[in-house]
Amino acid sequence: MLAAERGAAANTLTAYRRDLEQAEEAVGALERASRAEIASLAKLWAPLAPSSVARKSSALRQFYAFLADDGLREDDPSASLPRPATRRPLPRILSHAEVEALFARAEEEAESGKADAVRMLALIEMLYGSGLRATELVSLPLAAVPRDAPFINITGKGGQQRMVPVSTRARGALSRWLEVRVGGGRHLFPSRSGHLSRVRLFQLVKGLAARTGIDPAKVSPHVLRHAFATHLLEGGADLRVLQLLLGHADIATTQIYTHVDAARLVALVNERHPLAAKARRL
Repeated sequence: MLAAERGAAANTLTAYRRDLEQAEEAVGALERASRAEIASLAKLWAPLAPSSVARKSSALRQFYAFLADDGLREDDPSASLPRPATRRPLPRILSHAEVEALFARAEEEAESGKADAVRMLALIEMLYGSGLRATELVSLPLAAVPRDAPFINITGKGGQQRMVPVSTRARGALSRWLEVRVGGGRHLFPSRSGHLSRVRLFQLVKGLAARTGIDPAKVSPHVLRHAFATHLLEGGADLRVLQLLLGHADIATTQIYTHVDAARLVALVNERHPLAAKARRL
């Protein structure tokens, strides 16, 4: 149902399946579990972060809603599950200087002409230049490479289609990659198992950060996507346009970047305002 009717992404399906299996290990067959047994999960989840508890509760609520809709169960024991208050954390971002340093290092290494180095440059150009999610990037088909129009068609979460711009720099990096690309298959970034994995992409990005002299803990494919969004917003991009570029179904998700920009301004005032300097002297 989640896949066919709601178009849930593969990662969402995997997470919900894992949550349901773990709950079943704790209370037995979920379709027959009593309200008290479902309520007992709250104690089991107590050590977890509120966001994890919220996801697990959501998985069970949707499961029991499905059973009710299909007439497989008359009552809904999920009402006894906890509803933790979650607060969306502000995304980590990189400064303009850090992004420039990453690209300078990647471009320097790509000058060697080695396939891995040229691929690395193409990967970060697409992460920061087009704001792609890690899964969207690694699963790009070879046919997606733009020829005439400076756009690329992306299939995002839930199978939603969108068009994202590909900068002149990124198109140049992709062209260089295609000249040295090794391996066959239909994917732009192939591997022996099909295409480059998300885990390997994370490793590559963190490795580049370390070679640049930036703490690898600060950098990931998603952080580059956040930097793309935040820096566009700083430059005056419209929030609705940003929503379309990022592929957010709800603009409330995109609005988190307005808070990031506000937080940056507060930090700037605290650091640069004359009264702030006076307070430090005191």
